[in-house]
Amino acid sequence: MARILLLEDDPVLGESLQDLLTRNGFETAWVTDGEAAADAAFETPFDLYLFDINVPLLSGFDLLSALRDAEDRTPAIFISALRDIDSMTKGFAAGAEDYLKKPFDIDELLLRIKARTHQLERQLRYGEIIFNPADGRVSKHNRSVDLGEIRTAIFRLLITNVGQTIDKSELLELLEQPTDQALRFHISRLKQQLGIDITNVRGVGYRLESL
Repeated sequence: MARILLLEDDPVLGESLQDLLTRNGFETAWVTDGEAAADAAFETPFDLYLFDINVPLLSGFDLLSALRDAEDRTPAIFISALRDIDSMTKGFAAGAEDYLKKPFDIDELLLRIKARTHQLERQLRYGEIIFNPADGRVSKHNRSVDLGEIRTAIFRLLITNVGQTIDKSELLELLEQPTDQALRFHISRLKQQLGIDITNVRGVGYRLESL
């Protein structure tokens, strides 16, 4: 189930959208001001942001810009009564993938949301970590994590086989310098970067423990 953070200060529209999204299978957190949205984005990983622009405390533009500066790459759609080209340009410059003008057609909104979330079925989750097998991108708390080519390959094996021990010889094949010491180094760095529990099964290999 995709998780959506909805920022909308209009109580009637906000409640209606939350109900609509929930009925269509989306787990939806609704907040009414930009600072509350920033707190929610920091505390919980979301799959999509649906932001109004003219909201209290922190505008949708400033909020998304701040999230992008913090390397949060969660897809975002602006919904706004601002219909001019300058506002749309500013929205895309802030990092939005889409911009929908109010009033909008509900079916069109759902189509755009589904277009942004359809690939989530192929993503792998491990707690607050999201791994995209298609491009090898890793994020935690909605922030991108650069593992590098070798550790990404190691993590791919581990996360696609959670709870199973990966033979050390299979992991060594991923290294430029296939030594036990080099493998231990990369495993240690993975644990530090992602805060995950990787068990060394002596004489056999390594296992990413089930949550």
